[in-house]
Order: sequence, then structure tokens, then C-alpha cells
Amino acid sequence: MKRAFDVSACALFLLFFWPILLIVITAIRLQSPGPAIFKQVRVGKDGRPFTCYKLRTMYSGTANLPTHEVQASSVTVLGDHLRRFKIDELPQLYNVLSGDMSLVGPRPCLPSQTELVEARRQLGVLAVRPGITGLAQVSGIDMSDANRLAKVDAQYVRSQSFSGDLKLIWATLRGRGVGIDQVVRHST
Repeated sequence: MKRAFDVSACALFLLFFWPILLIVITAIRLQSPGPAIFKQVRVGKDGRPFTCYKLRTMYSGTANLPTHEVQASSVTVLGDHLRRFKIDELPQLYNVLSGDMSLVGPRPCLPSQTELVEARRQLGVLAVRPGITGLAQVSGIDMSDANRLAKVDAQYVRSQSFSGDLKLIWATLRGRGVGIDQVVRHST
């Protein structure tokens, strides 16, 4: 049922909102050079890598690091707004349609985030598809605290349900978790 809902909801969303997505893609291309769609390898179900798609919010050439390790100066002006309201995640609807992700689940991390990958492996989190939104996201937890994040992800895996997923989607649409994407705001 979860997979059927994922596919139906993504297809309906794309059917109605593709013009807005096209406008945002054009704005990204006009603001800074480089592709509008950003591709990055992430850790998926069972620890398998997959290519995750996002709208590019940083200048081309920014290091391939977890967000909490990236300098704020790497984020474009438009990118800051796209990240704040999670609009940059929209291309992940393709990842959901292709079966690499779900609408709700633990956020996919980079393979280089070995502490988080191992904590998730030990807690059984990698048994589910990663999601565009999830319990940790709406709870305001970013990826900078690997063990705390893995524990909340495991809590989601143990208690996931269709009605719970609908509540997490609704919380995300209402703005819970908006703005938790933490880039480094000062020099170290």
C-alpha cells in the first residue's frame, strides 16, 4: 500500500506542478552557471548506493560534503530560499517513482557519512527506503548528530504506518522541519 500511495501521490503532484518546477529550474540556470538538477550518490535501502536528484542550491564546484559541513557562502541566494522551504527536494519525486526512495522514511545520507551509515545499519534503519521527509526531519533533527538521528530513524522504522506517514507528510506541508538544514554560518 505504501508503494502504491508513493507512486500515485508523486504522479499527481508532477501532473499539476510541473510548470512551477520548470520555472524554478529556469531561475536556477539564470542565477548561476551549471545544471539546475544536482545529482549525488546517497545510501539507499539495504545500504545500496543510488543517485539522488535535487534542485541545485549551491554554486557549481562546491565540495561533496554533508550539508552541516558546507559553508553558507556556497549557497546561492535562490538556493537559500529553495532549501528553507524544501523545494530543492522536488526532483526526488523521480527517485520515489523509480523505487529508490519513498515519500516518507529516513533521509538518505552520503556514503562518506560512515558513522551514520553504521548506526543505521546496527539499528535496522537500512531495511527501508529512504524518504523525502521523515520523523527526524519534522522533529528538527539534522544529520550533524549521527547517533541521535539513527535512533529517531529506528523509532520511525519500528512504528511506521500508513496513517503515521500521512501525519508526517501533513506536518511537512505545514512547515514542520522547515529551515533545519544547517550549513556552516561562520568560519572555523
